[in-house]
Amino acid sequence: MNNIIENIKIKASKNMMRIVLPESMDERVLEAAYLANNNVAKIILIGNKNEILNKNNKLKDIEIIDPKKYELTEKLIYKLYELRKEKGMSLEDATKLILNDYMYFACMLVKMGLADGVVSGACHSTSNTLRPALQIIKTHKNAELVSAFFLMDVPDCKYGDNGVFIFADSGLVQDPTSQELAEIAYFSSESFKLLTEHTPYVGMISHSSYGSAKHALVDKVKEATLLAQKKYPQLNVDGEFQVDCAIVPEVAKSKAPNSKIAGLCNVLIFPNLDCGNSAYKLVERLAKAHAYGPITQGLNAAVNDLSRGCNVNDIVGVIAITCVQAQYIKSIK
Repeated sequence: MNNIIENIKIKASKNMMRIVLPESMDERVLEAAYLANNNVAKIILIGNKNEILNKNNKLKDIEIIDPKKYELTEKLIYKLYELRKEKGMSLEDATKLILNDYMYFACMLVKMGLADGVVSGACHSTSNTLRPALQIIKTHKNAELVSAFFLMDVPDCKYGDNGVFIFADSGLVQDPTSQELAEIAYFSSESFKLLTEHTPYVGMISHSSYGSAKHALVDKVKEATLLAQKKYPQLNVDGEFQVDCAIVPEVAKSKAPNSKIAGLCNVLIFPNLDCGNSAYKLVERLAKAHAYGPITQGLNAAVNDLSRGCNVNDIVGVIAITCVQAQYIKSIK
């Protein structure tokens, strides 16, 4: 198994960020909080302190915030109201959300500078996790959309970056346009560089390689490739590729002999969410890969989702990734 997550943990530990875990009702999250705290991040749990400690008595040294008792809760309520009143939110609505929806509370902690990132989704849907982030944290000024990827760590694999890949979009954007695919390609390459410190090679994935099939979906990927190459000339991106053409050098020689990166790709950009989500789950289950995510990119702060099938180690891994993202976001502000 590649040491990618261990390397990310080391990077996280050198400048530990304050990461909020709002799902204190989930025992996996509590165990992950215990393992990660003061090792890769400074953990903040949201909920009733007595109830949390009754579930896991190893958490005595972790910061636990109860929205009903927190001295800044009123401030968070009013700030949320100010942010969303033009969208129809009343002060009463803001009060209910802050007191009862821990994800909204967590995002407001980040918005107010009281925390650096959030990890949620172990027992909530992606929409429940990312809706508050999109409403409160919002899209970064340099991004046109928020997208999501999985960091894949495939054991005993010679392809990609010794078995390490990014699969995008695998968690959020359902049917991206060519323009959106081009941006997803760019941000995914930047995420790969940040997390691995290696060179990204971006393959735009299709059921066609260099015109071997004709279809509107192929045309979309072709256009996205051209847009990415033009808009981001520094980017190592090519396509359209079938997956084997993208990652297997021997296949690339016959399907795309003139491509400089065919057969070497470690960042795979899928034409839609059906493809990306199915691909990561197949690799995770059949190749016994570790899949970390969905990791978001394009937000003003590090807020990340979890698969509801995650285990404790998956959660710790995403906490470490979130910490490294938060370090980077703070460095460019």
